[in-house]
Amino acid sequence: MVCGDAEVIDEGCHEAEPSAPAFLGTRLDDLRLPASAVAHLDSDQLKERFDASNATIQKALQILKDERLVVGRAGAAVTVREHRQRTMRPAAYMAPAVVGEPYHWLTEAVKPGTRAHSTLLEVTEARPPADVAAALDLAEGETAVLRQQVLCIDDEPVELVKSYCPSVIARGTAIADWRKIKSGSPALLAAPGLPPRLSVDRVSARVPTQEQYQALNLSSDLPVLHTLRIVYSHGDRPVEATVMVKAGHLYELQYEFVSD
Repeated sequence: MVCGDAEVIDEGCHEAEPSAPAFLGTRLDDLRLPASAVAHLDSDQLKERFDASNATIQKALQILKDERLVVGRAGAAVTVREHRQRTMRPAAYMAPAVVGEPYHWLTEAVKPGTRAHSTLLEVTEARPPADVAAALDLAEGETAVLRQQVLCIDDEPVELVKSYCPSVIARGTAIADWRKIKSGSPALLAAPGLPPRLSVDRVSARVPTQEQYQALNLSSDLPVLHTLRIVYSHGDRPVEATVMVKAGHLYELQYEFVSD
């Protein structure tokens, strides 16, 4: 028979009931609480809502704990995290930081009472992936300097970052050195006369790779937010391409536009 526009093999047309973990996750996303509010998840109410056993509800709550959406300890109530999803504004950290000041991402991402830091994982010169090589307009055989790091908030990994700078630009600069760049690469690019003038983001939701799954301590098959950012300087010259991956259920991106 046909139910709406979809053909189904069934005796009737029934609205699918969401699983307990999916329903709870949706309700948490919709819940808008002030920072000082605390919401308790009552197991008895959840069992009644889903007509489910205590074991099923506890499994659902454990999934949400693993996904860092709720907090619970033995003998204490399960509570919804105050800051479940962070809003990032890419425009806020496009401009180079003043030399010596922290990279703008680190100051944009934190909230009162939290701290952010980065861990450098790799610095190497190599041929980048095809999409990055095309974005940087690299000729066959040309390479780029890769800087890979993981960004953390309160020691929790939140973003895996791979930045590629054409080797012809990066060689002989701190971009190619195995050490942190306190003010970020935009400040170093601005010094030789290649300041960022335009950034183009390509954002998609993807299934995490094994590398991303491990680096971000993901607990399930939740999608990640994948951003490929191409930075252009004078004359529309691409000077950097960065692949940024965030846990999709913990972040949202905010963009501002003006009319031409």
